[in-house]
Amino acid sequence: MLHRNMGTATTLQLGLDDLLADLRYARRGRDLGRLALLAYCEVRRWARDAGESELAAHSSAMVLGAPEVDRDAFLHHIDGLICELEQVQPKFNAHPLAGSDPRAPYGSAAQAPVASQASSAGAVSGVEYR
Repeated sequence: MLHRNMGTATTLQLGLDDLLADLRYARRGRDLGRLALLAYCEVRRWARDAGESELAAHSSAMVLGAPEVDRDAFLHHIDGLICELEQVQPKFNAHPLAGSDPRAPYGSAAQAPVASQASSAGAVSGVEYR
């Protein structure tokens, strides 16, 4: 239901953010099976949805092409795929509110620190905080 209410750009942006997080996590753990699955299935699907045909072809060729000689060569290709996704990311992160502070809604002043809120609340209510 949530996906029906979101715009296509937002869906692509969130999908890319999730995909990059999954790739980075699997890369840190050197989980080759998970990386192959993400590269072939998830990156290719996302790239097709986003209209990034070169990225889809590259992710497909990584898995279906000639097998890598060793783990390090495959991980090197995964690093390249992650870099490609990071280069495409700014295209999909162009959101009207990008760059604004999510903690300060509608340009309001910053919130007072918690300690000053507690002391001012104590002064008003007559309760002493220790």
